[in-house]
Amino acid sequence: MDKYAIETVNLTKEYHGRIVADGINLHVPKGKIYALLGRNGAGKTTTMKMLLRLIRPTDGSIYLFGENCSRFGKGNYHRIGSVIEAPAFYENLTAKENLEILARLRGMHRRDTIENALFAVHLDKEDKKLFREYSLGMKQRLGLAAAVMHEPELLILDEPMNGLDPIGIHETRAYLLQLCREKGTTIFVSSHVLNEVEQLADVIGVINKGKLLEETNLQELYRQRRRYAEFEVSDVNRAAFVLERRFRISDYAIIGNNILRLYEKIDSRAQINSGLVAEGIFVGKVCVESGKLEEYFTELVGGDTIG
Repeated sequence: MDKYAIETVNLTKEYHGRIVADGINLHVPKGKIYALLGRNGAGKTTTMKMLLRLIRPTDGSIYLFGENCSRFGKGNYHRIGSVIEAPAFYENLTAKENLEILARLRGMHRRDTIENALFAVHLDKEDKKLFREYSLGMKQRLGLAAAVMHEPELLILDEPMNGLDPIGIHETRAYLLQLCREKGTTIFVSSHVLNEVEQLADVIGVINKGKLLEETNLQELYRQRRRYAEFEVSDVNRAAFVLERRFRISDYAIIGNNILRLYEKIDSRAQINSGLVAEGIFVGKVCVESGKLEEYFTELVGGDTIG
């Protein structure tokens, strides 16, 4: 248990007879980035609110840094930084003024704390602008600054890329990776954006309709997902016939109307391509791929992809 910054046992939340978090068993390793991946409404925010004691679980246990949350004193929460849903600040104050209030409430006295936090999220040049004038992306940045300025051991971030432009997404991702790799900060994020999860997370948990379906190391997932060669062809049925009769290939899949996916003899794809062309089959594209996170997610939850 000591190796986990967050661990939950049968964590459950019920609202008016409807279960929104159903027996969740999380294992968030210390010093790693864990992404809780799920569609909107899957139960991600509810789970995070329970971790932070913003709402009470109906059942189950929460362990933070190896200690049962029921014995985890309020003072220990200074070890955690968080942004849940839209960050709230005083509309008529600047970023620095808002953070100064938070610093006083937290009993922080280092002079460079606020400046460092604003610099880290690229708001250090916005010293005159009031919070009410901020864009959604700037508000998200300020929320992150408030979450990190006391240098927490654990960050809990609900959809941290929400509202950011592409540059902001890149900068925030780089900053979170830096926090984790250089300072050993454990980061627990929720997201429904597969591309961001692939570029950020070490470990993912897939949640759907309140149930945690699976937890896996992302690199291990890619090692387990099979490598394949994909052929885009003019006549997929005839091409399949050629694969079986001419090349003795049986481990393949037909995807849609014109895609063949080969799971064997991948290194012979040049000869296979020539053989298909010789049989009068037009080959539009040949590529080698590994199973993507999108496919993995869709297989787990069924139906359409995330979004």
